[in-house]
Amino acid sequence: MSIEPSGTTVKLTRDVQATRIPSGDMLSLSADTEVSITQALGGSFTVAVPEHFGLFRISGRDADALGMQMPDTAKNADADSEVPDAATLREYLKNCYDPEIPVNIVDLGLIYSLDVSPRDEGGHHVEVTMTLTAPGCGMGPVIAADAREQLLGVPGVSTANVEVVWEPAWNPSMITPEGKHILGIE
Repeated sequence: MSIEPSGTTVKLTRDVQATRIPSGDMLSLSADTEVSITQALGGSFTVAVPEHFGLFRISGRDADALGMQMPDTAKNADADSEVPDAATLREYLKNCYDPEIPVNIVDLGLIYSLDVSPRDEGGHHVEVTMTLTAPGCGMGPVIAADAREQLLGVPGVSTANVEVVWEPAWNPSMITPEGKHILGIE
């Protein structure tokens, strides 16, 4: 099954780890738990779970627990010699979403810097500096880990680090025109 539209209700086919939004706390959801998909973007799912009174994020690696399949994003084994460019890195990062906002982290204006350097061991290291829309967001580590995972899927990237910073402070003027269009704030 492909990714279902928002609002679809399904029963989990197996136990799955989920991240509570916005605290970032982990919880195991049991097989047969009924969930309603509120967002399916960037390879992860935001689900409402009435029995646990809230929203949760389920990783795309666990799409099968929702009865779905995610596209294969594995990189080529011989692609480590490629030099990743900023445009490609940003395209991969566009697969990373805040679970509460239907705009990717690039179009939200959360990415401050991308630096690529060759590694003596082969491949390249990517260093990213990013922020979040709110300093108190408990999902910060989860979003940063998602961004790192996306970067590691780029051909030529062997290692990646994503650092969350608070200066300069994010504000809505940083949202790209594409992001503003999605949010209806053009």
